[in-house]
Amino acid sequence: MTTNVRVAVVQAAPVILDRQATALKVCQLIEAAAAQGAQLVLFPEAFIPAYPRGLSFGAVVGSRTEEGRQAYSRYWEEAVEVPGPVTELIGSAARQAAIYVAVGVVERESNQRGGTLYCTLLYFGPDGQLLPKHRKLKPTGSERLIWGEGDGSTLTTVGTDFGTVGGLICWENYMPLARTAMYSKGVDIYLAPTADARDSWQATIQHIACEGRCFVLSCNQFVTRDDMPKDWEDIGTGPEVLCRGGSAIVGPLGQYLAGPMFDEEGILVADLDMGLIPRARYDFDVVGHYSRPDVFRLIVNEAPTASVVSISQPAT
Repeated sequence: MTTNVRVAVVQAAPVILDRQATALKVCQLIEAAAAQGAQLVLFPEAFIPAYPRGLSFGAVVGSRTEEGRQAYSRYWEEAVEVPGPVTELIGSAARQAAIYVAVGVVERESNQRGGTLYCTLLYFGPDGQLLPKHRKLKPTGSERLIWGEGDGSTLTTVGTDFGTVGGLICWENYMPLARTAMYSKGVDIYLAPTADARDSWQATIQHIACEGRCFVLSCNQFVTRDDMPKDWEDIGTGPEVLCRGGSAIVGPLGQYLAGPMFDEEGILVADLDMGLIPRARYDFDVVGHYSRPDVFRLIVNEAPTASVVSISQPAT
């Protein structure tokens, strides 16, 4: 196993509500991260086509507006089919750069005209192959209006020459049992793409690093009011900066290795010494010697859950 790996996190704004232009921006940023020697690069939550910060989609308790339905329809139209043209484009960029890529997208089912959207983290190998994805288990607050819930079948990890990679999206990371499920899979490099730019998020990713004794990569978008399409939905007046970022890379004892970065676009890079992980787990292994399975046990359902199951009638 490789003992050292260079990783990168991207803090940027998408070309909001433009799937193709944002996918092309992702490809350019993959190339830029690889040019700095990165072997793994992480992009923010819902990067393609957008995290719809500030939008209401015309909803209040008890009613929806036609304008809100139209705003949602545009969001759905620009969402990503998996697999599809966007995944082929990003896969090609990953292959040319020979780099692992993880990117947050808003996913739509490819076989439906309309239907549910999901907040999804896509993984690509350095050969360009689309790897298993993770769908956010529990959208937060008003996100539940526009995104469905993933199931346990997408609690995904990726095995690499430098360790096991996996993680959760944004406030999923506040779910102790979800974190424990990921720790049980032996995650060495924990990915935490987010839309949370508060100072308290920094405490969260440092805690995860200490709790899981793993490296944590977290990235967020840097978005200003000027980045929002003027013809989508009026988000009213307010600060010019809608999301200030806060991307960072944290070591397995909670120390910053890069960042946090605020109020600008950029790429953070850090060299990870994977030999630090067994040293960190020497005195704390949350699913090993520091667990008490005789007192506490976690059951995880990783079976796909379909809303409709067709059962054929036996021949007579």
